[in-house]
Amino acid sequence: MNADAQAPLPVGLRVDVDTFRGTRDGVPALVELFARHAVRASFFMSVGPDNMGRNLWRLLRPAFLAKMLRSKAASLYGWDVLLRGTAWPGPIIGERLRDCVRLPHDAGHEVGLHAWDHYSWQMHIDRYSQATQARHIQLGFDKLGDILGCPPQCSATAGWRSNDATLLAKQAFPFAYNSDCRGSAAFRPVVAGQALTPQIPVTLPTYDEIIGRDGVTDANYNARILDRMRPGQLNVYTIHAEVEGIALYQRFAELLDLARERNIRFQPLGSLDLGALPPCPLARRELPGREGWLAVQGGVAA
Repeated sequence: MNADAQAPLPVGLRVDVDTFRGTRDGVPALVELFARHAVRASFFMSVGPDNMGRNLWRLLRPAFLAKMLRSKAASLYGWDVLLRGTAWPGPIIGERLRDCVRLPHDAGHEVGLHAWDHYSWQMHIDRYSQATQARHIQLGFDKLGDILGCPPQCSATAGWRSNDATLLAKQAFPFAYNSDCRGSAAFRPVVAGQALTPQIPVTLPTYDEIIGRDGVTDANYNARILDRMRPGQLNVYTIHAEVEGIALYQRFAELLDLARERNIRFQPLGSLDLGALPPCPLARRELPGREGWLAVQGGVAA
């Protein structure tokens, strides 16, 4: 067997941290788990108000309600997450949980900005001007930088919701890359003929997108998702601190064991070998298993 056949399969592991509970409980659990498995990852932190409970209004939308029922969201996320910021103002995560926000950085993981207000960004980005988006990014950038003691070097928008204004607003920040969309390969997004900061898209579905669909069950989920990680392509997998760090912690620990048996090596997105970075536009699309649109990698730009 040659050396190439023995080489580990690199997979970018992205941890989205959306909520107060995920920061307080899920982040420490994952940091400890990764230490035991010698895994490094990219943590994308939300540091402003946790108003995620306002998503309950989305239950009026049939597609969102179906997703919530299929993924058993109440047991998956917990009622404190589902009600946060409804009857009372949501807490500022970066003020209440500074030590937890800093923990991945101190443990040697890559840490980037996810959101200032995750709920607001995900729900209202279409109403936000470039200036409003820039203000949200600046608030999160300043808070996270203060906690880490250095400016965050990467970012990933909430819910994979971004547009051309997002890409232009981020040009004012020292991000080495952004991960604001879904796609198949790393690329440089193009706006008005200008190629901007590289994008490392997420290429694999999340747990809540495929569980309960096409024969995917809790019993076979780990094998099904690992089967999608293949040589010769960009592999980027997203987990959530609220899910794999709490409710599905044991199942995710088993996934790490199975990945090691398959010679899969999880690593931060910033350490992946990206190859060529073709210019591509940013588009939007609805994906199976997810309610509403997401930003996606468009066709290769001329």
